[in-house]
This record gives sequence, structure tokens and C-alpha cells, in this order.
Amino acid sequence: MVVRSKAAPPTPWSRNMAEPQIHKTAYVHSFSNMIGDVRVGAHVLVAPGTSIRADEGTPFSIGEYSNIQDGVVIHGLDAGRVVGDDNNPYSVWIGKNCSIAHMALIHGPAYVGDSCFIGFRSTVFNARVGKGCIVMMHALIQDVEIPPGKYIPSGAIITNQQQADRLPNVTETDTKFATHVLGINEALRSGYHCVEDKACVLEIRNEAPGAVSSNSNATTQETMTITQEAISQVRDLLAGGYRIGTEHVDERRFRTGSWQSCAPIESKNLSDVISSLEQCLAEHRGEYVRLIGIDAKAKRRVLETIVQRPNGQVSSTNGNGNSSYRPSNTSSSYSAPTGNGGGLPTELADQVNHILTQGLRLATEHVDERRFRTGSWKSCAPIESKNLSQVLAELGNCLAEHQGEYVRLIGIDPKAKRRVVETIIQRPNEPLATNGNGSASSAAKNYSSSSNSAPSGGSGHLGNGVADTVRQILSQGLRLGAEHVSKRRFSSGSWESCGAIDTQNQSQALGAVDGFIRQYPGEYIRIIGIDPKAKRRVVETIVQRP
Repeated sequence: MVVRSKAAPPTPWSRNMAEPQIHKTAYVHSFSNMIGDVRVGAHVLVAPGTSIRADEGTPFSIGEYSNIQDGVVIHGLDAGRVVGDDNNPYSVWIGKNCSIAHMALIHGPAYVGDSCFIGFRSTVFNARVGKGCIVMMHALIQDVEIPPGKYIPSGAIITNQQQADRLPNVTETDTKFATHVLGINEALRSGYHCVEDKACVLEIRNEAPGAVSSNSNATTQETMTITQEAISQVRDLLAGGYRIGTEHVDERRFRTGSWQSCAPIESKNLSDVISSLEQCLAEHRGEYVRLIGIDAKAKRRVLETIVQRPNGQVSSTNGNGNSSYRPSNTSSSYSAPTGNGGGLPTELADQVNHILTQGLRLATEHVDERRFRTGSWKSCAPIESKNLSQVLAELGNCLAEHQGEYVRLIGIDPKAKRRVVETIIQRPNEPLATNGNGSASSAAKNYSSSSNSAPSGGSGHLGNGVADTVRQILSQGLRLGAEHVSKRRFSSGSWESCGAIDTQNQSQALGAVDGFIRQYPGEYIRIIGIDPKAKRRVVETIVQRP
């Protein structure tokens, strides 16, 4: 790799002529310019057309796994410094796992915390941007300190602290978007390194079509491939700072949960981790293999996903931490591991996982048809666990015990001691189960089906589940919103607003939602409940799928 980097020029304010320090795992494109005391961390990508000049303000630090995209300019004034996370002064500090997007300007003194996204053509000058902030396109941040975890919309001009303090918090969707960008650029960094390695290029050209990668010690028949879902999960875990582990178990010991560890994975490089995972799959053909995400600080597991089953077929994952095994001759359905409430549909499992990840407590209630009209709900057995598998099992027990009744799922904010989610997941005439084809009924059905009748004043295109969700959102004093996304953009979480729903009238709100469903056929549509005081989302429910 030929990198266009050189020492800082001697000037009246500095004559040390410092040179860039670039970690061997980083990739700095030859069409970028890097001057002076620039410290580039491990696994960083610096794309073509960038200008990083530590010739006036100095030094600069770019943290590991960050990416500096095409056309970015990083410069600094001689006067003024920020304190980096290592407690040393810097003209520009960019933390770990950051994305500085195309044509952005970071002008020191400037601090950008870990896991931040700075959007196209946005400017950060004489400012601090806290950890986990999302700055969208064409924004200006100057002379302020942005608190951690804040969202700065496109075109915003934030030049006083009062504006900065009023910014909304980032949402889970925003964080997924930023993580997705990180993963894309990590793959690009690995790819650029590969292009410059003749052995890597030769290996790829000799690969069979469709293979993600191969175990060099295996024969063609024994080559194992990993699904894109599993690769995405590994990428997201690494971007979140988690360690990766793998375990295996044979069919006999699977029922007792006697898992054994595969070889430890010490690397944090995506390609190295994928290679280790493939090696574990190849060594333990005919067994269950699962992928584990580990929070090293808290010393706990944050993810367990089965990625191979005894027949040797690699499983797909549904993104909620459980394995979703999809045989080639059936349609997609949620199939949890033994004891995890195996009949629950994917949408319900996703919703439970979403509630748990927000730190909410989970509960269930039931009521028969006669008492439903008076709202005389009764609690099912308490759910104390926060483990997804155990929660799904207890939820399955409640549904089984109260067949022929209404059952609703509740998310409770333990700090505020109030309910923030109430969703009916079973109705007397629509038992929650999977049919013979593996597809789920009730909560898992497509809400845009015209066979469901909406309440008076609503629309015939809305199912009962949607109408109930809208009512619950409005009855809690939340604002209602709606977003849509095409199939292609769904995987990157690039949702767009359908338009404002300003009314608190149920009939008008249902009419607006129905209008959006008619307006965007063939796209995903979700409705959102927003807490106007806390300025955050508390409900997100997909009501139409392509």
C-alpha cells in the first residue's frame, strides 16, 4: 500500500516535522493526503479523496474501527485543544467505531466521541460531540457540547448550548443505521487489503460462486459457508465492542444444554472471526453450533444464536437472538430452541426482544370475551426473567393456559412505574399458533388484509390488531406517527416518514394509517408511538409487509 503521507512542514508555531503514525491493520487509500502528527488506530479505513492535515492544529487521533469516507477534510486551528479519552490534548479527536461520511468537515478544536455518525457535508468546528450521537446531512455544529446519544437532524444549525441540550435522543433505528454503515466500511477495508494481496485475490477467484469464504484446510465438498444474517450479527457485535465465542453440542447432549466451547476467538477483525467460526462449523459437522456475543466488562452473554444444526445445514437468524431454522421446502417461521416457546411467530418474538432491549419489564394479561368489553383483565403468572428464551417460554405458557381468551403483552417502565406498551397478541377467534405450512396466524398476519374489519370510523383495510395498537397509543397520551421503507432499504433501516398524524381522534388516526397503506403498497409500513415529554419513541410496530 503506497500512502500519500508526509511530515508536517516547519512553521513559526511548530518545527517538529512529525509524521503520521498508521496502524498496520488500517487502510489509507493512496488517493488521500495525510500530513503531520496523525495517529491512525487499528482497522481504520481512510477512503480516496480525503485531506487530513495536522500542519497547523496538532495532533489528530482517529480511533480503531472508524472510517473516514471520500472527500472528508480534517484540519485544526493552531489555537485551542480538546481533551481526548486518554486525557491528553488534541486538536482533533475522533473516537472508536465512528463514521465520518462523505464530504464532512471536522475542524479542530473538535472532539467526536465513540460510535458517532457524522453525515454528508456536515461540519463540526470548535465543538464536542458526545458518544453515540447521530449527526445527519448538511448540519452545522459549532461552539457547543452535544450530550451523548443525541440525534441532530439534517440541515440543523446548532450554535448555542440551549439548542444542543434540547436535541432528541437517538432511536434504536438510528443506532442500527450507524452500525450498518460501520459494517459496510469494515468490509471495504478488508476488501482493499485483499486487492493488494495476490494470494487473497487468487483464493477468491478460485472460490465456488456464492461462497462467503472457505476453510483452506477443507475439501471442496466440506467447505462451509455462513449466512449473511450471521455475518451481519458478527459485524454488529464487533462494532459494539463485544467479544465473539462459539460452542458446540451433539444431539444427545443438546437436550441437557451441555454445550462445549470451540477454540477461543481473540481477534476483533471481522474476516478473522468469520474464519474461526467456519472452522468450528467444519470441525463439528453433524452437531449443533451456536454463536455467542459476550460483554467483557459486565461478564455476561448478550447473544446466543444457533448457526448450525445436526443435519449440517447452516441456520438463518431472525435478528432477535434466537435461531430461526428454515428448511428449503417450507416457508419462513419462528422456531425457538427447545423450551423457548417454539410455536411463537417471528413478529411476536421480535416485539418481545425489542421490549427487553429497551430495559422494560414484561408482563401478560388475559380476559374472556364477556369481560373484554368491561376491560376486566387479569394477570398471567409474573415474568421475572430478562432472558429472551425464558420469557418466550413463559409467554407460551400463558397463551396455552388461556386458549379461547384475549391475551395481551405489556411493557413496563420500572423507573417511571408505568405501562408504555400494550399489545393484544391473541384473540378468541384467532388463536396464536403456526399452521401446517409453518406460517403464523393472529399477531403474525399481514395487517393490511382486507378480510379484517376495522371499527366504525376506521377503514376496512386495517386489521383488529392495528386498530387496537392505534387506540392504545392514543389512550396513553402518546403522539402517533408512521414510516415506510422499500424492500431494498429495509435491511439498512432507512425508514422515511409517511407524513404527520396530528389528530388524537381515533377514527381520523385510523383513516390516516389506512391512507398510508394505500399510498405505499408493496412497502413496509410501521406505526410509532412517541412520548412528547421525553421526546422518544416507546412503540414501533410493523403493520404492513411487502
